[in-house]
Amino acid sequence: MSGLDVKGLIAGYGPEPVLRGLDLRVPEGGLVAVLGPSGCGKTTLLRVLAGFHPVRDGEVRLGGRLLAGGAAHVPPERRGIGIVPQEGALFPHLSVAGNVGFGLSRAGRRDGRIGELLALVGLSGYEARKPGELSGGQQRRVALARALAPRPGVVLMDEPFSSLDAGLRDELRVDVRAALRAFGATALLVTHDQEEALGMADLVAVLRDGVVAQLGTPQEIYARPADLGVALFVGEAVTFPGHAENGTVDTPLGRLPVQGSGGGTVLLRPEQLHAGADGVPATVDDVRFHGHDATVSLRLAGGERVRQRVQGPLGISPGDEVRVRVSGPALFFAGEPA
Repeated sequence: MSGLDVKGLIAGYGPEPVLRGLDLRVPEGGLVAVLGPSGCGKTTLLRVLAGFHPVRDGEVRLGGRLLAGGAAHVPPERRGIGIVPQEGALFPHLSVAGNVGFGLSRAGRRDGRIGELLALVGLSGYEARKPGELSGGQQRRVALARALAPRPGVVLMDEPFSSLDAGLRDELRVDVRAALRAFGATALLVTHDQEEALGMADLVAVLRDGVVAQLGTPQEIYARPADLGVALFVGEAVTFPGHAENGTVDTPLGRLPVQGSGGGTVLLRPEQLHAGADGVPATVDDVRFHGHDATVSLRLAGGERVRQRVQGPLGISPGDEVRVRVSGPALFFAGEPA
């Protein structure tokens, strides 16, 4: 068995556990993003996997080898796990080459691997520089190369882009994903950023109250969330209470087809709303331009307020009267009030 396997994991800091029977699998060569709000157990999970925190129950296996569980506790330095911390945590007195080669044997530091890894992360020629001479993004690249140097069974990344500006974050996400794929690395990314998780990962695990609420591809998590909580956490949403009957439900945006019956919550994504010549009447309250797209706040005839996500040039302004229609299927969560 390859990859990282976590089964029934229970861990915490006091009488109440933070992780409450968590199950998770990171397939060999895959990148899994663990996504969740503060306090859901992301950091505790990372510390348990790295060997910095004990488990109360359950087990952690890497490539079939038991790392934690029962009486077993393999120390961090013998787990074969690489770590990319939030701030890079480079040794300031060592050169880039010294940082990358820190965990290698003397022979390993001489066999060309350091240069190969620096080329992989786009830092060829930076071997002699000190961390203080690098930008924040370059320091993260060095930290990734250092984590990959010993050929770990899995690389753990703890919100490695959180302190970078937006443009650099996007660039670095693409480059890190490419480097991990080129290396064939198995990796786990811990983040609270939905865009980061959906844009980088092969699979996304949504953590809630110490367990995995849903594990799936980014498309599955966004388009087919397991429950209303996951749907509201992953991406923006437009919601209405409703009563589904015979495969449809009445909403302020008209009658929509849904799966399910009874009372519950209807959920749409803002990009499903389209202002034009057809649909229900609405008034444009506000327009927020983001560069690549815009968010339009609309007030429906009944007073309900909804958000529309618009791509491309805008032809509307606050105060305009428009009509709004819905495209694509609505999600319905029976018995779950928003």
